[in-house]
Amino acid sequence: MAQPAPTVMFPVPRRAAGPRHLVVMGVSGGGKTTLAMMLAGKLGYVFAEGDEFHPQANRDKMASGTPLDDDDRAPWLASIQKWMTAEARVGHSTVVTCSALKKKYRDVLRGAEGRTVFVHMAPPTDLTLDRMKHRQGHYMPPSLLDSQIATLEELEPDENGFKVTNTGSPREVLAEVLDQLKDY
Repeated sequence: MAQPAPTVMFPVPRRAAGPRHLVVMGVSGGGKTTLAMMLAGKLGYVFAEGDEFHPQANRDKMASGTPLDDDDRAPWLASIQKWMTAEARVGHSTVVTCSALKKKYRDVLRGAEGRTVFVHMAPPTDLTLDRMKHRQGHYMPPSLLDSQIATLEELEPDENGFKVTNTGSPREVLAEVLDQLKDY
């Protein structure tokens, strides 16, 4: 009579395997691009700047000082989600910048294949405004910061993510985020 094979127990991983999408979110001027590029380099993830997914009409609207509305954002968010899914299907984890100001916007992004984690960059408003005033070559004027702040909905407890208020150097912020990502 054959002996049954021994039972081997494996520990349950803390998080699911497979592609992970890090959405670095928050209002314009919050340091999303700087952090996202550093994360992508450190983790070996594919990087995308969410602003590059905006159609020209959205860019023109913002450049004229007019805030985007939900209808303007819908195709933009859908294109980011489509990109995230395409990358996940070939086994790539990603880092993408996206304001993701409302929960319903984050719901669209969360619909991508793979695991989505939101990293909410939230420095003080005065620092954010100062950054916006001194950056060059961006179509988002500082005059739209108040509309973004008014639109922003904080991450809710059921959303996979965390808030970063660190105002230290980019390396210090990166270290904090990498430490927090261990739980995701």
